[in-house]
Amino acid sequence: MPVQYTGSGAESIAASVEEAISRGALAPGDGLPPIRDLAGRLGVNANTVAAAYRLLRDRGAVEAAGRRGTRVRHRPATTPRSLLGLDVPAGVRDLSTGNPDPALLPIAFARAPQPRPLLYGEPAMSPELVEFSSSALSADGVPADHLAVTSGALDGIERSLTAHLRPGDRVAVEDPGWANLLDLLAALGLSAEPVRVDDDGPLVADVRRALSRGVRALVITGRAQNPTGAALSAARADELRKLVSGTDLLIVEDDHCAGISGAPLHTLAGSTGSWAFVRSASKAYGPDLRVAVLAGDRRTIERVHGRLRLGPGWVSHLLQDLAVGLWSDEAAARLVREAERRYTDNRGRLVSALTERGVAAHGRSGLNVWVPVPDETVAITRLLGAGWAAAPGTRFRIRTPAGIRVTIADLSADEIDPLADALAGAVLATGRSSV
Repeated sequence: MPVQYTGSGAESIAASVEEAISRGALAPGDGLPPIRDLAGRLGVNANTVAAAYRLLRDRGAVEAAGRRGTRVRHRPATTPRSLLGLDVPAGVRDLSTGNPDPALLPIAFARAPQPRPLLYGEPAMSPELVEFSSSALSADGVPADHLAVTSGALDGIERSLTAHLRPGDRVAVEDPGWANLLDLLAALGLSAEPVRVDDDGPLVADVRRALSRGVRALVITGRAQNPTGAALSAARADELRKLVSGTDLLIVEDDHCAGISGAPLHTLAGSTGSWAFVRSASKAYGPDLRVAVLAGDRRTIERVHGRLRLGPGWVSHLLQDLAVGLWSDEAAARLVREAERRYTDNRGRLVSALTERGVAAHGRSGLNVWVPVPDETVAITRLLGAGWAAAPGTRFRIRTPAGIRVTIADLSADEIDPLADALAGAVLATGRSSV
C-alpha cells in the first residue's frame, strides 16, 4: 500500500503520516523519508517537515532512531494496544476481557444519592469523600494530607505524570504491564523504560538500571498487577524504598483493585519528594463508577487541582457521593469480600491445576493469571479451537517473553480442570515455557 505524503504545513504533513499509520501503509518500524527529501517532494521548507516530525514524536506516533532516521514506533499511539486483540467466535468462552464478575459488583444494587445543589467555587472534593478517604488511606499507610479526585485510575495517573513531566521524558513501567498505560505514555510523548516483574513486584536491579538511564518517574502497581497478578511484597517494598530515597523520582502507584486484590498493600508512598497514590473504585464496585482518589505530596496535588480547574472543574459530586455510599455500606462491603474470596479461590485453583500439568503460571493477586508460552499465536489459536479465549500477551509486553492473560473472575469450579487441560495443550504443543 503506497504512502501518500501530503500537506504544506507541519500540521497537515503530520496528519498525512498519521493517516498512513492508521491505514497500515506505514507499519511499526517503517522509516519516514529524510527531512530534506520529503521537503523537496512537497515543495516546502525543510524546517516545516522537521516541525511535522516533532509533532509526530510528541504525539507518540514516531521516534528518532539515530542513524536509522525517524521511524514509526513499535506501538504507535494511533494504534492502541487494546485493539491488538482477537475476534472471539460465537460459543467460545471469553476469558480475555480483564473484567470483574458483574454478579459481584455492588453498584448493581446501589441507590442513587440524594442530589444537592453544588455551585461554582465550592470545594472539588465532597467533605464526606475527604473524611472517608483520609481515614482509609491512612489506615493503609498512605499519607493523606493532600487529596484530589479524578475520573478513574488512568485519569489520575495521567494528571500525576503531566504535573511533572514533559514530552521526551523517560518513565519506568512494569514489563509486562497495563496496555492502557503504555498507550498513554506514547500519546503523551513519554518514553517507556521497561522494568521486569516477578511475583513480588518490580525487580530492584531493573529499577536501579532505569534510574541510571535517567528516568523521571516510576509507575507501579502494588497489587493485582495487570497482567501478571504480581503483588509487591514487604521485603521488595523495603528494597525499593531504600533505592529511591533521596532521589527526585516521581513515584506513581496504581491501587486499582483495592478490596478485591487478595493481597496486602505495601506502599512506596512518601518515599520520595514527589509521589502520587491512585485508588480507584471501578474494579471492585463497578467499571462505570469513574471515581478515583488521588493522594500525593502537596505540590503534585496542587498542580492536579489547578489543571482540573482549567478543564472539567471537578468530578461530579453525585459520583463522589455514590462512591462514598458504596465504600461505607456494609452490604456492599460483604459483596466485595465475597468477590475477593472468589477471585482468590479461582486464581489458586487454576495455578495449581496448571502446575500439576507441568505448566508455569503466575497469579498471586487480582483478576488474572499470566501463562508464559513459547508462541502466542499458536497458543491463542489452539485455545480458540478448544473453546476458550485468552488475551494475547503482545498487548502488555515491551521486551519480555511471550505469554497470555487469562481472566478468572467469573470462572466456575467445574471449568477449572477443562480450562487447565486446554491451556496445557496449547502451551506444551509447541514446547514447555517457564518463567
